[in-house]
Amino acid sequence: MSPTGFLDPNEILNQLSLEKDMVAVDFGCGSGGWVIPLARKLDDGIVYAVDVQESALSAMMSKANLQGISNIKKVLADIEKGVKQIESSSINLVLMTNLLFQVDDKEAVFKEAKRILKESGKVLVIEWDLESPFGPMQENRISSGGVQEIAQKVGFVLEKEIETSGYHYGLLFNLLKK
Repeated sequence: MSPTGFLDPNEILNQLSLEKDMVAVDFGCGSGGWVIPLARKLDDGIVYAVDVQESALSAMMSKANLQGISNIKKVLADIEKGVKQIESSSINLVLMTNLLFQVDDKEAVFKEAKRILKESGKVLVIEWDLESPFGPMQENRISSGGVQEIAQKVGFVLEKEIETSGYHYGLLFNLLKK
């Protein structure tokens, strides 16, 4: 992993079984730290970049355009209220990276991921470790076990833990087969 202990999105994404034509979404994409590396890997696919802030989406699209990346579709939406612009059962992968500490209704976020995922879809969660000296205030963080509990309640099963830096943890979930 990254020698500084901070996340390298490419190293994390390399741990997933990605196919170039997948359709993915980055919930809370911010200014593109994850969505741009993901779009590069899915160069025959589409990546929806969802954020509640237009300024973050604009910054992300500027970066993508400068790098010649054209397979990103920006979506202005509040994930907790639903992302109406994305069809049900249309997505292969949902990224939730450094997102859950920022939302009040974590269960609603997982329910929205479940709604838009194809039957074989996956969710990647990367969050700040509870013990990390960096990042958001500790009272806003959620433990790995807490994430797993919410995901399981909504209908996901843990596929594997993802190797991350010393300051984060990573979890890859699948939809529970019916």
